[in-house]
Amino acid sequence: MTTRPTVDTQSWLRCGSCATLLYRKRLRRNLDVCPECGDHQRLDARERIRQLVDPDTFQPLPDEVAQVDPVGFVDSVPYPQRLATARSDTGLAEAVLCGEADIGGYEVVLAVMDFRFLGGSLGSAVGELIIRAAERALARSRPLILVTASGGARMQEGALALMQMAAVSQAIAALREAGVLTISVITDPTYGGVAASFATNTDIVLAESGARMGFAGPRVIRQTIRQPLPEGFQTAEFLLRHGQVDMVVERRSLRARLAPLLSAAYAGRRGPAVPTPDSAQPVLIRDPDRIPERDAWQGVQSARDTDRPTTLDYLFTAFDEFSELHGDRLGGDCPAIVAGLARLGEQHVAVIGHQKGHHTKDLLARNFGMPAPAGYRKAQRVMRLAVRLGLPVVTLIDTPGAYPGIEAEKHGQAAAIADSILTMTGLATPVVAVVTGEGGSGGALALAVADRVLMLQNAVYSVISPEGCAAILWNDPTATPRAARALRVTAPELLRLGVADAVVPEPPTGAHRDPIAAAELLRSALVEALTPLLAVPSDTLVRQRRQRFRRYGASTRPVPIGARS
Repeated sequence: MTTRPTVDTQSWLRCGSCATLLYRKRLRRNLDVCPECGDHQRLDARERIRQLVDPDTFQPLPDEVAQVDPVGFVDSVPYPQRLATARSDTGLAEAVLCGEADIGGYEVVLAVMDFRFLGGSLGSAVGELIIRAAERALARSRPLILVTASGGARMQEGALALMQMAAVSQAIAALREAGVLTISVITDPTYGGVAASFATNTDIVLAESGARMGFAGPRVIRQTIRQPLPEGFQTAEFLLRHGQVDMVVERRSLRARLAPLLSAAYAGRRGPAVPTPDSAQPVLIRDPDRIPERDAWQGVQSARDTDRPTTLDYLFTAFDEFSELHGDRLGGDCPAIVAGLARLGEQHVAVIGHQKGHHTKDLLARNFGMPAPAGYRKAQRVMRLAVRLGLPVVTLIDTPGAYPGIEAEKHGQAAAIADSILTMTGLATPVVAVVTGEGGSGGALALAVADRVLMLQNAVYSVISPEGCAAILWNDPTATPRAARALRVTAPELLRLGVADAVVPEPPTGAHRDPIAAAELLRSALVEALTPLLAVPSDTLVRQRRQRFRRYGASTRPVPIGARS
């Protein structure tokens, strides 16, 4: 990290990362980020707040708390003397500065830690101040933003410091239960008891570029396991790859990245906002006879066309903005599932979808849209966040199926799919699923337990791929087209079966030929399907959703299968 000059009036300093000699005023104009190597200098709490919030909006909360020395701790000097020195050096009462402010015009409560004060350690006074901030956020229904910078729990307070991990976590839990958004912003460094409590148990976790976070520090780990650590270990970028944080953000972009998240939180508390479509003519097709029939195998090939719009394509065309959230918090971030918060007109929604790609490099990077367990667990995490924030869920389905690999099985692929299905049956918010391309088996159903299931006109949806069916039942790969016809995989056939509720028309040349027109049709279809659901009480939604899938039982509803091939 860049080292601060020892004298405030010093005009030049050397970057501790790249050793470049920097003009101090230039560094400050660049928000204390080295313009040569991008190294993010540590900020004190006041400077962090100045950079993060809207100008002249910060109002500090009272910081008077009882001073404690519970164990009479003395190392080279008594603990009270260390506290007095820290207060004198920093001008702060404790290692956290709390207050209320606006970010992007949205009112928030902040708790910003300062590493200069005894390493930002978590003691009973720090815990008390953060809890008070959380209680203020709860009382006023304002999002709570925690900016962490800490070496861990404060050793000088013994077990009382350890208890703060639970005490602050309780306050975070109360906010989550009340549907008040909590966000942590991880800055360098964040370790120990802070990392293992409120830094990571918030709804959304952002990490500043280059920040390090972990339970045990690198030195402790090396001394314990006697092994070299991988390059970039515990950095923000490492944490993103391993599913621990939602996004890594450059300092100059922090405020801009927070604003849409705060907007979604406030929108969810205001209630539904999807307008009635301007056109009186509905987009959705509910009569299968209105859809031109096509050969099932040709339909499968069309649904698999790599030029068809992907989830990310639709997110940047059919929706108005999107903040992607990453990670399952258990060690993975599956690239085959994209998830986050988006806006559809004035209505904020959570969107989750399979992501394939258009070219070989993209397809390989996204595992051809075949999710690993981490993908389904990420999806569930975002679904639950949507419920807490009062936002509807939209899923976009385009996958050959869940990934059938050794690692996927080792990490519980079947259980991840089962949990996703189970989660969706009880989501207390409207859910609309759209099969945009290929809906393959349980890997597709894991995102399709919805109040309304839509299919694009040239999409397919099946219990198994035609190739798999031909191999199992005919033991003949040339029987694949026959299997496709027998499986009844096309949109009009699934509409007749009642599996799909409606079909979204595609442009005459297909979505792959005219993706912009396809996005406009999808947007109109989503508004049409979602609008009536927003007025339905959540308990009724859940009951009706379960009844919807109950009707597929043979004893309750005979399913017409049509003429056999």
